[in-house]
Amino acid sequence: MSAPEAPAARILVVDDEPNIVDVVAMALRFQGFEVATAGTGAEALERIGAFRPQLMVLDVMLPDTTGFELAERLGAQRGQIPIIFLTARDATEDKLRGLTSGGDDYVTKPFSLEELVARIRVILRRTGQTEPDDAVLRFADVELDEDTREVTRAGRPVELTATEYRLLRYFLLNPRRVLTRAQILDHVWDYDFGGDARVLETYVSYLRRKLDVRSDDGESAPSLVHTVRGVGYALRLPRD
Repeated sequence: MSAPEAPAARILVVDDEPNIVDVVAMALRFQGFEVATAGTGAEALERIGAFRPQLMVLDVMLPDTTGFELAERLGAQRGQIPIIFLTARDATEDKLRGLTSGGDDYVTKPFSLEELVARIRVILRRTGQTEPDDAVLRFADVELDEDTREVTRAGRPVELTATEYRLLRYFLLNPRRVLTRAQILDHVWDYDFGGDARVLETYVSYLRRKLDVRSDDGESAPSLVHTVRGVGYALRLPRD
């Protein structure tokens, strides 16, 4: 007899923009999560009592309260539900308040659905809400194991520094998406990074050199990290 499947994790999505709620809820259901939604803080409190979510995706600006205030109230009342703030507010003080008011992560709009799902899975594993699942990020013949921090291309080990690893991980979380230099600097070097974009260009060059390992016949592997002139970079297959 096969073992029963683990129950789907319950995610509550709280946002007053119906289009965002619909897109996020659809993406999470497609990934196998059980999803409930709310458009206000009051609705969120009602859903929490009935739905008992294991994680909440929470907008900062709601019609009747702020996500920060709701997170603080939940932490005081019934123990902290893991929270990912989802908001257009990207000022440093907002991020600090989100992370100190009970939030576990902070994602700014516009955002990548793939990255949001990956962050949800990481938090659920970390908080013991779900059994560990496949923690390997893949694109083409590149694999990155988030548990062991091992990287391979076509089965060959690729040795990366900590910064190169974070850079590759961000590309793998956003495959085929054009990422601006500002976005990459924000996510890889954190929001208080004070350097210039030449640092990014240097690390992209390092990463390409290590990923483009040679095959047994002496030919270089196709480059996957491509420059989008005037904008940034994208992880994609070469175009013919």
